[in-house]
Amino acid sequence: MEKITSEEQYRQVIASDQLTVIKYYTTWCPDCKNLDRFIGEIIEEHQDKRWYELNAEELQPIAEENDVRGIPSLLVYRSGEKIAHLHSKFAKTPEEVREYLASIEA
Repeated sequence: MEKITSEEQYRQVIASDQLTVIKYYTTWCPDCKNLDRFIGEIIEEHQDKRWYELNAEELQPIAEENDVRGIPSLLVYRSGEKIAHLHSKFAKTPEEVREYLASIEA
């Protein structure tokens, strides 16, 4: 997963017409480390999407703009707009993440 490191990069990434998933995380978050254990398999299952990660502390204004209140959160964008938001309390198992992604299939 490529890391987003600037607001400019973020704006370019979300502008795509292709579904783009951004994982919002922090380095100290235990649930983020749990998500990392199984997210690779899910990315393999969803190669039709572009996958990125964004450190919510390093780019706090972007996290706030997107109402990221808990981490990890998985947000999906298309054409510059957020179209889906999986809050941290619903991202604890592979099944929850798969259900979420299935609900937004294009």
